[in-house]
Amino acid sequence: MKQITFILLVCAALCLQKEHATASSDSTYYKSYDGLITGRFYFSQKYTSMLIRDPKLSTALNYKPNTTLNMGIGATYGLFTLNLAYGFSFLNPDRGQGETDYLDLQAHFYSQQSNIDFYGQFYKGLYLVPKGLGTADGSYYLRPDLRLREFGGCYQYVFNNSRYSFRSSVLQNEWQQHSAGTLLIGGEFYFGRASADSSVFPTLAVQPNIPETNLLRFYEIGPNIGYAYTCVIARHFFITGSLSVAADYSLTAFSGPERKSYSYGFNPNSMLRIFAGYNSDRSAFSLTFTNSRVNIDSMKNMSLSLNTGNFRVNYVRRFLPGEKTRRILDIKKFSKKKS
Repeated sequence: MKQITFILLVCAALCLQKEHATASSDSTYYKSYDGLITGRFYFSQKYTSMLIRDPKLSTALNYKPNTTLNMGIGATYGLFTLNLAYGFSFLNPDRGQGETDYLDLQAHFYSQQSNIDFYGQFYKGLYLVPKGLGTADGSYYLRPDLRLREFGGCYQYVFNNSRYSFRSSVLQNEWQQHSAGTLLIGGEFYFGRASADSSVFPTLAVQPNIPETNLLRFYEIGPNIGYAYTCVIARHFFITGSLSVAADYSLTAFSGPERKSYSYGFNPNSMLRIFAGYNSDRSAFSLTFTNSRVNIDSMKNMSLSLNTGNFRVNYVRRFLPGEKTRRILDIKKFSKKKS
């Protein structure tokens, strides 16, 4: 799965590079800084959680991993972005949620005409929210045996791409100077699994007639449609909202000690993006939130969904690279000299 993720990321980067070479924009609506390095200092927290809803319960059950708050640096030049972050101990005191082993791969490509998102989540060890459910001392109910795997991708075409810039809100290597919106249309796919040594569904809380399920696998694919809008205030301040919905056809397999069953049908999924901040010629600041919700077929009136996303706080500074740096970074000039 990790090799597939790498291959898809390379293909996406090559496709967007070709698209970027032929795209044109209305400079009265947004300004591009492709010739500058957009450096950033940021705090980030990624997450993946499994939400279980039972009509007999007054509250939803939410399995969460104990992930870290990360501090990092990064840079964008043209279409290429590199971010490096680490969860330092002083940012992450022990809060009693147990240990989680995880690898969270999220890649988001934003060109003028397209948005491409990839997800590759590998989690082991989760805890149950609300706190105290299923424990005598009011602590968190820990599931060190519970494993989540999710892999997926989403593509969207940006229709009003000459006047609307996603990169202005996300990467901030562009500056949206007038309010604008755009229709988004594309497709997506997801597949993954949840497994544990005992039942994935917490028997202490859900319906007693739910069969024990040690392994759950799901596959989903379908089209999506959405809309994005950026409101620009006093030219420098912005608020961006983007919501997409999808009608995915899904197949889910449930396996347990005594049975194996399948469920299939159409599931509505969603992608939410919210950005806010300040932009100018030399510096920028932003708060970003993204959430992908994948609904999975369940049983006995129970509903199950996976939520994947990222919270970020960014401070951005743009600067002109030196001549040697430009020669290394500017792929177009390098290619012309080589040929």
